[in-house]
Amino acid sequence: MSVGEVRVAVASAALLGESPFWHPRERALYYCDIPGKRLYRFDPAGGALTHWEFDSEPGSCAPCLDGTLLLAMRNGLFRFDPATGARERLAEPPYDPASERFNDGKCDPQGRFWVGTIYEPRDAAKATLHCFTGGKLLQRAGGATVANGLAWSPNGRTMYWTDTKAHTIYAFDFEPATGEIGGQRVFARFPLKQDGQPLERYGGRPDGAAVDADGCYWVAMFEGQRLLRLSPAGEVLREVKLPVRCATMPCFGGADLKTIYLTTAREKRPAAELAAQPWAGCVLAFEVDVPGLPVNFAS
Repeated sequence: MSVGEVRVAVASAALLGESPFWHPRERALYYCDIPGKRLYRFDPAGGALTHWEFDSEPGSCAPCLDGTLLLAMRNGLFRFDPATGARERLAEPPYDPASERFNDGKCDPQGRFWVGTIYEPRDAAKATLHCFTGGKLLQRAGGATVANGLAWSPNGRTMYWTDTKAHTIYAFDFEPATGEIGGQRVFARFPLKQDGQPLERYGGRPDGAAVDADGCYWVAMFEGQRLLRLSPAGEVLREVKLPVRCATMPCFGGADLKTIYLTTAREKRPAAELAAQPWAGCVLAFEVDVPGLPVNFAS
């Protein structure tokens, strides 16, 4: 497989694939299907795809050191044991589940779990960012509509967070010891979609992201049919054109962390688009030269 050649890794299509992470101990890929209310585990070596079904939407997932997972669901934050199917609620949702749910979430390098929300009416900037630490869920930021794009720089001193609806990626100063954030600034901003603008002339809006060992930020551009690699200064270094309109989030996997796995979506897409893009909803993959940062485990 040559570097940069996009292929299908998981042919079984999700409605809205999200929150992929590579589990180094299991050598497996985990990801969520949010509206499908499922968690998936894919074994690239054997090709096995297994899943668990829930009664609430899982917005994001993260591994724990003890072999369990964190699941940020509409109805709260849970610890989930894939071996037994048992779930333990760790925190109630800090919002009204009728109009809001957890969305993009990841652990920082110190093992604290950060998770943003999505305000589903999308008519006000009511989405927030929370940190689960010391058994408590604490609000750390707000003023967004669709929270996405969580990632940290290689030295752990910069945190990234996106408001997808605003087409804006923010950077924060991050204090590793305490998890305090400050100095919010625009890292990258993209043109808004105009009324009547054909999708072919729309670059997309920033969704999920991952950072590589050089500190570059890889971001899925939802509806833009592309994945971008941004420099630590926010400049576009590379554009990877995709065979599907709606990529949602990349992660780095494989033994050398040089495979990008990319979740995608097909929910609510036009029939003509789905007919022309049969890989919509599948997990895509391609190889890169610079490895990514490994997933952070919840402590």
